[in-house]
Amino acid sequence: MKLSTDTREFVQRRAQGACEYCRLPQSASILPHQVDHIIGRQHRGSDDVDNLCLCCIRCNLKKGPNIASIDPETSAIVPLYHPRRQSWGEHFSVESEGTVEGVTAEGRATVQLLDMNDEGRVRLRVLLLRRGWRP
Repeated sequence: MKLSTDTREFVQRRAQGACEYCRLPQSASILPHQVDHIIGRQHRGSDDVDNLCLCCIRCNLKKGPNIASIDPETSAIVPLYHPRRQSWGEHFSVESEGTVEGVTAEGRATVQLLDMNDEGRVRLRVLLLRRGWRP
């Protein structure tokens, strides 16, 4: 099922043009951010706006249909961060050197699965931080 233009625009506005996982702004990306199903259709996730988020292409490709991953600190299987049900600031922080740190099990598992600290994204975050950007 294709999402309507109105739905896509609503999701983009609600996210204020930033990826709801890594928080990088659309303006810093060459490719357009995408609307992602937080819980994929194959897991019986709906097209309702409460199950949709704005996602950069990198996070979207890394996340795929996953809804859980392994916490690198405890090796426990934990749910991924859920942008509609959880607050970003309670699960993540951005350090001055540009890395995103997971501060909860869900945050750590999400950072690892989505490879949020690959070299290119860390360098981009450093540049954005120098220009006053805050997630």
